[in-house]
Order: sequence, then structure tokens, then C-alpha cells
Amino acid sequence: MPRSDAPSAWRSRRSLATKTAGDQSAAAQAAAGRPAGSASVASVLAGPDGAVLAAGRIRQLAQWTVRRAEFGAAVSFVGVLIFFACFTSHSGFFTFSGIASWVNVAAELGIVAVPIGLLLIAGEFDLSIGAVVGASSIFTSVWATTEHWNFWLAAVAALAMSVLIGFINGIILIKTRLPSFIVTLATWFTVAGLSLGVTQALTGTTSVSLNVTGAARVLFAGQIGQFNASVIWWLAITAVAVWVLGHTRFGNWILGTGGDVNVARAAGVPTDRVKLYLFVTASSCAGILGVLQAVEYQGGNLTNGSNLVFDTLIAVIIGGALFHGGYGSVFGLFLGTITYGVVDIGIFYTGWNSDYAQLFLGILLLAAVLGNSRVRAAAMRVRRPQTTDGAAAR
Repeated sequence: MPRSDAPSAWRSRRSLATKTAGDQSAAAQAAAGRPAGSASVASVLAGPDGAVLAAGRIRQLAQWTVRRAEFGAAVSFVGVLIFFACFTSHSGFFTFSGIASWVNVAAELGIVAVPIGLLLIAGEFDLSIGAVVGASSIFTSVWATTEHWNFWLAAVAALAMSVLIGFINGIILIKTRLPSFIVTLATWFTVAGLSLGVTQALTGTTSVSLNVTGAARVLFAGQIGQFNASVIWWLAITAVAVWVLGHTRFGNWILGTGGDVNVARAAGVPTDRVKLYLFVTASSCAGILGVLQAVEYQGGNLTNGSNLVFDTLIAVIIGGALFHGGYGSVFGLFLGTITYGVVDIGIFYTGWNSDYAQLFLGILLLAAVLGNSRVRAAAMRVRRPQTTDGAAAR
């Protein structure tokens, strides 16, 4: 062999030897049940760089967890449970009947709180839901009892009225560009006044009895153990909302509309349609709750839902949504609603004055607003890319 070819021949033999050794190492690792290259990964993790890498991953996981929209709601829920566990340890708060009591309270609120939460994520709010619940409740009872309609026809008519109210809210908002607070406040007074006048004219009272049996009773006021049918409605609405917000294009539109409506509109998002659908959905769910309460309480009353606006707002804010929109999760709304139920019923089990429930809810609301704003600011903070000499890129 000529001398000039010796280096190339030597490199060929070295490459062949390296490949053979690598194949033998891979075969040995496979025989031992380990994937090829695992020894090198293990050596890295066992070295000083491994501790740094693990710490970095843990820090990233912690930051990701804290920035989740439902993190604050989870902290509030756990904190409230721990608090009442300490002060209601012998009162039955955590028995089956005790759990059912605060879950049933949360369920009725959650039927409306979940769609209202989606509306708030889109940057809007509906104050008229309280009046819609009362109107749906009283008119279902009036039509079924006083006017002798079939119950199903009365319930469908009440739900159609609720849909119409939500549609009117959305259309006025879109056409006038007025704040939703003003639009729905006007709707609240209009619906409440109209319901009062019509009910007084037809019945001479503001409450009408309703006796429903059969399938309608099971659907709207049945029980599974000590849990009311409203729990099933709440879970079903929550499941649909989880799918919509997390797995559909419409969910992305909701977040985009609440984040920056002008940017979303410029990107082709039909922001007006998004808001219209959400107003209709929120009002429809309020109508469903009105029918549920009319059947469950065996009568309709205009005062049903009178405090619902504020209760819903508290639950939604505790659930991690921001009042100016663009941030929130359905799981957070779920936790915020059940936290409200725990506080509302927990005070009763402590034996304290029930007025303290408002105190706890006020503290939770303030803490949630402050905490959610900080979490939102941290989540939106983006580090500027660094140049090779360490200066910030401009």
C-alpha cells in the first residue's frame, strides 16, 4: 500500500472499530432492558449538571402551575376546605349529607356562573341574568297553572323568552358599542318591571304555585341520593364549556375577543358573533335555572335570582377570570363556584352568625382580584431576547 493511502486506511479501520463498539454497547444495553444511550443520560443526571437541569425543570413546572388560570381558584378552594375542616370537625360538614348540601348550592349557581364566566373571558358581563331567572320561574308557573298550559309548552316558552332576552342584549351591544354593564343593567330593570306588571295583571300576586309530576319532575327536581338534579345540569354545562373553550376554534375566538377585540377583529375573528352567542347562552342558562327552581320549589317567584348577579360575579372572579377579559378557564370557574358553596353552607355548620358568610366572600373576592391580576401580569410578561454580548435586543 502506498504511504499516502495509510492515513485514510487507518481512519477507515478506526471508524469501523468505533461502529462495532457502539453496536456492541447498544446490544448490551438492550439485553439489560435499557434503551441505547441511557448510560450517557444517567451520567449527565448524576453529574453536577444534572442537579442544575432538574432544578430548572422543577422551576419551570412551578412557574407553569402558578400561571394557570385556575391556580388561584384551587388555592382558595383548598384553603376554605382546610378552614372549615378545623371549625366544623364534629358538625357533619364533611359527611355525605354535608357535602351534598354545599354541592347543591354550588350547582344552582354554577348553571349560570359557567356561561357568565365565558362571557367575562370574552370581556363582557350580563347583569340581567337575575331578572331572567325570576321571569322564567314566574312565567313557567303562570302559564302552567293560571293559564292551564301543558308544562312542557310553558317551559319551552320560558326558555324561548330567555333566548330572546339574550339576543336583544347582544344586538344592542353590537349596534351601539355601549358597555355591557349599561346595556344589561337597562335590560335587568326592563325585564323585572315587565314581569312584575304582567304577573300582577294576570294573577294579582308575585308568586304562583306549580305542581309538576312524572318525567318533568325527575328531569328538573329529581334526586340521586341527596344530590339534586341541578348537579347533573351543572356538570353537563361545565363539560360542554370545557370542550368549547379548550378544544374548539370558537374557544380560541372567546379568548382572543377578550384579550384584545381590535387585534382579534383584524385577525378575522367574528367578535360580534362571539359576543352574541355568549349573551344568548348565558341568558338561556338563566332561563333553565328559572324552570329548575320553579319545579323544585313548587312555584315561581319574581324574587328568584335577585342576588344571583353578585353571587355569580363573586364565583367567577374567585374562579380566576379577570373582569376585563382575556383570561380564565372552565375548571377555575368550576372551583370558584364550589368554593362559594362551601363558604355559604360552611358558616351554618360552624354555628356562627350567617352574616359572616358575606365577610368571607368579600375577603375571598378581594384576594382573588389581587392574585389573579398578578398571575395575569406574570403570564403575559415576555423576556426580551438577548444578543450575543448580553445586551437586550432592540
